[in-house]
Amino acid sequence: MHERHRGGVVLAAVLLSTLVFPLSITGASTALPEMQARLGGGLAAAQWVVNAYNACFAAFLVVAGSVADAVGRRRVYAAGVGLFLLSGVLVPFVQDVGGLVVLRALGGVGAAAAVAGGTSLLAAAFEGPARARAFGLLGTVLGAGTAFGPAVSGLLVQSLGWRSAFVAPALVTGAVLLLVPLLPSSRGTGRRVDALGATLFTLGLLALLAALVEGPARGLPAAVGGLVVAALLLGAFVLVERGRREPLVDLALLADRGFVAYALAAAAFMAVLVPLLVYLPSYLIAVVGLSAARTGLWLLMLTVPTLLLPTVGAELAARLPHTAVVAGALVLSGSGAVGLLVLGPDVTPFVLAVPFVLIGAGVGLTNGLIDGLAVGSVPAERAGTAAGVFNAVRLTLETVAIAVVGAVLAILTGGRLEGAGFTGAFHTVALSLGGLTAVVVVGVCLLSRRSTAERSRVG
Repeated sequence: MHERHRGGVVLAAVLLSTLVFPLSITGASTALPEMQARLGGGLAAAQWVVNAYNACFAAFLVVAGSVADAVGRRRVYAAGVGLFLLSGVLVPFVQDVGGLVVLRALGGVGAAAAVAGGTSLLAAAFEGPARARAFGLLGTVLGAGTAFGPAVSGLLVQSLGWRSAFVAPALVTGAVLLLVPLLPSSRGTGRRVDALGATLFTLGLLALLAALVEGPARGLPAAVGGLVVAALLLGAFVLVERGRREPLVDLALLADRGFVAYALAAAAFMAVLVPLLVYLPSYLIAVVGLSAARTGLWLLMLTVPTLLLPTVGAELAARLPHTAVVAGALVLSGSGAVGLLVLGPDVTPFVLAVPFVLIGAGVGLTNGLIDGLAVGSVPAERAGTAAGVFNAVRLTLETVAIAVVGAVLAILTGGRLEGAGFTGAFHTVALSLGGLTAVVVVGVCLLSRRSTAERSRVG
């Protein structure tokens, strides 16, 4: 096959598969209320439907890139797409929440493998300006999956039932598998995969999530015990990685203040947006009384700005100090989070428009931009490693944020996401998310100032 045509096939396959992975995160949230009604289970069980996918996606993404290098990009990509397909098409056969959680975990592993293998395939298939355009399209597709996930899922749930929110994305990846034989093959380098580091990180993250999700129902001793186990596992991970010649995660990057500032800011944006996308549908359905489809349409006010505003953010960054753009965007998102204090049983879309648009605008103005700022803050020879660490930090903290918000809601509502208790709990979450962004704004400004001062001294 001609190299140009082969590049087109790679682009088509990767973009199509990439579209459904964020849709599976944000879209599943609109299916949770009906899923709970049909399968039963408490709030913790419903949280695991979301967290199992996110945790496995975040944890395995850290190691999937190394596995792709070791055994071959196409092989890892195909295995990931196949696993995601399998996890989705089996959903109609599950009869309890436990089975669904297992399938969601498998789907998260598959999505991570496909993302790692797919981005490696793209990087190898294109060079120069063509590579930049390809990755620009990749970012646009990721944004589209996140933006339209709740709306698409809401329509599916209302017309075909809650299981369709999981089956439909999987069927899309089935079409991708038909293209796999046309993708360029590559031999693995045989590089050793840091299995111990991967195991410690995965178990540590799962232990942390278990403490946050199960703690409210099982009591303080269980929660504290889970947090201690998580701390020990993640502490062991840090020690192991510091002693590796080729670590799974280059922790030395966390000593770069500029890099840390942008990584924390990116994590803060997702820590505000994604938990709201996960838990707002339950509120709008249970308290406001909307249908799943209408809920998805309301959430477009929150998500569409994330897709429309990246070019505006790039223009602002060309004219203003980068720190000012990032900090200003954080202020927008934080203000929008606090604005959710207007939530109540009689809330209207016109009232929610302002906080929703503010949150989405903050995220949209830095979407893609902040990735480039983070990677560009380190020497060019460490750019690939920096990109991996940046995504690991963002995904991990995003996953933890979802679990923390779920734990707060569970504690304040007694596990009953309905009525006045749910409204009061969501107000607390809104204030907490606004406070988080305020703290991160201060941290970004201080870290960026010190980073600039250090570079000036070195220069």
